[in-house]
Amino acid sequence: MILPKKGQLLRIYIGESDRYEGKPLYEWIVRKARETGLAGATVLRGMEGFGACSRIHHAQILRLSEDLPILVEIVDTRRKIEAFLPVIDGAVEEGLATVESVDIRFYRSGKTSDADPQTKG
Repeated sequence: MILPKKGQLLRIYIGESDRYEGKPLYEWIVRKARETGLAGATVLRGMEGFGACSRIHHAQILRLSEDLPILVEIVDTRRKIEAFLPVIDGAVEEGLATVESVDIRFYRSGKTSDADPQTKG
């Protein structure tokens, strides 16, 4: 897959304990992104944060929170990101989604191919 130089970054801020269709919401989002053919997704677990409810979620050595902040990041074309937003909209009961323009410098799988100029380093 080749991505254009201009793309979109979708960031979805949710909680670790959020669930949808019987599985963790972040896991469901990643699976849906893959099914939809998006370029890739990354899930990051936060150390501390708060959202619309203003409740602090944090990890401490003596008491690990069961609802740490989770950030799912997905980069792809504007068209694909915009098409994906309605897919996840109903699944995210609490959270935040942002979209911003990004410059894509490279997108490589690690497998080289003469047919894919972005895989050449």
